[in-house]
Amino acid sequence: MRADYHVHSDFSFDSRTPMETQVQRALELGLDEVCFTEHVDYGVMRDWDDPEPVREMNGRPCRNADYPRYFAKLAELQEGCKDRLTIRRGLEFGVQKHTIPQYNDLFARYEKELDFTLLSVHQVDDLEFYPPDFQRGRSQDEYNMRYYEELLAVARDFDHYSVLAHLDVMRRYDPAGEYPFAKTRDIVAEILRTAIGKGKGIELNTASWRYQLEDLQPRREILRLYRDLGGEILTIGSDAHRPERLPAISTKPAPSCATRWASAASARSYTGSRSFTSFETNRAGTGYPSRRDLFPGKMHFLKRFLLTSKKEMV
Repeated sequence: MRADYHVHSDFSFDSRTPMETQVQRALELGLDEVCFTEHVDYGVMRDWDDPEPVREMNGRPCRNADYPRYFAKLAELQEGCKDRLTIRRGLEFGVQKHTIPQYNDLFARYEKELDFTLLSVHQVDDLEFYPPDFQRGRSQDEYNMRYYEELLAVARDFDHYSVLAHLDVMRRYDPAGEYPFAKTRDIVAEILRTAIGKGKGIELNTASWRYQLEDLQPRREILRLYRDLGGEILTIGSDAHRPERLPAISTKPAPSCATRWASAASARSYTGSRSFTSFETNRAGTGYPSRRDLFPGKMHFLKRFLLTSKKEMV
């Protein structure tokens, strides 16, 4: 199966791509499945119907997705593509510890509409990583460790997510360059143990090439650590805001490093996996396997992240 579980459209404030364009691109590439994961970032953004003024970015108001219109558009496209492309309904929750109650309320309102949710941390103390308001005035040690502390606190206290997205996202926005993994290994291990203990997964985010990172995202040391700690759930996502940045997985050959990293064979080689994870909703509410429910009674684990032995790891 060729799938992309991290796709944005113009329902996200930082994309101008219509959902139909992303779907058409997915069809052209021969993908089997895509999951739209539009941004929700309480603390720095307001809901679509909040009358209070908001800041703008590139001429667009920074608001969370218009949920009613979003889910209606998804239903329309699902109907139109039902025999050609599986379209999943997701959101990307950009959670901070102090915004958890808002996400709990949001999930309670739209649980029946959702197939999948990403958990991200895009801000700390309502300060953005890009532009680097959060990093400004802090040392590299300070802003990296504070990011992981926030992610750990959120992972412990928030339950309504499927996988952790771009776990080492600070690497994208670190003005001092790559931060040594050895300095964060212990807290990253605790984050992974927390996610695994809750039956959650992590994402392999193929946008690492676009940000010209030195390694995958998360880096291979984190993928190995996740495997060694017993992690089994891995999704693949392109984080595409434009059609040319699809797909996360493709078996079609191309010469660039970007496509090499995004290929199914390469992704399996880097992670040591033989298959990846996708999700479906059992709207009848019955027949779901209890050990694989990411949202009890709702989310269903379809394909195990099967890990090879340590000596087979690249």
